[in-house]
Amino acid sequence: MKYLAIAGTNSEVSTNRMLLQFMKKHFSGQAEIELYEIKDLPAFMEPEDSHVPEKVAELSDKILKADGVIIATPEYDHAIPAVLKSALEWISYTSQALTDKPVLIVGASHGTLGSSRAQAHLKQILDSPELAARIMPSSEFLLGKSQAAFDGSGNLIYPDKVSELEEIFREFVLFTDITSKLLEHKALNKKGKKFTWQEQED
Repeated sequence: MKYLAIAGTNSEVSTNRMLLQFMKKHFSGQAEIELYEIKDLPAFMEPEDSHVPEKVAELSDKILKADGVIIATPEYDHAIPAVLKSALEWISYTSQALTDKPVLIVGASHGTLGSSRAQAHLKQILDSPELAARIMPSSEFLLGKSQAAFDGSGNLIYPDKVSELEEIFREFVLFTDITSKLLEHKALNKKGKKFTWQEQED
């Protein structure tokens, strides 16, 4: 599996970025994870000439080529950061590259709740018609007290959280595979489907 991991922040120091870096290293034997930064994307504004900024086109291309997407979001005032919302608005307005794409949401916060409200907010956005991502159901990885969660080598030091993350990632790999097969089956059925009037003529 090839996954694109999006750090939903423009902060230079972020435990959400550290979480994705840990996942990339920890799950290297199971999947190829590419970490992507959205902090260089321009703020969303409907372009007058319909021109798609280069960085937006790059993000769309990477999403389309990935088997699935992992998004790590901080929580600002019970919501996702503006930079992440802006990136999703670009995708929604242009390529709609997240349509039917398997998505896993994770999050870290300095408090105890681990970005739970932001993750709920993100799920609501990804479920919108213009994005229509395939969000893995019944999954939540909430890393609270994240400032103390990593050692000097970037390893997650909470054993219970490592085990929880391993279980969720195994499920996401399976979810990605099942979703891929489902979409292939759906495409074949759609291609071979006949209308009632066609069946009557046979």
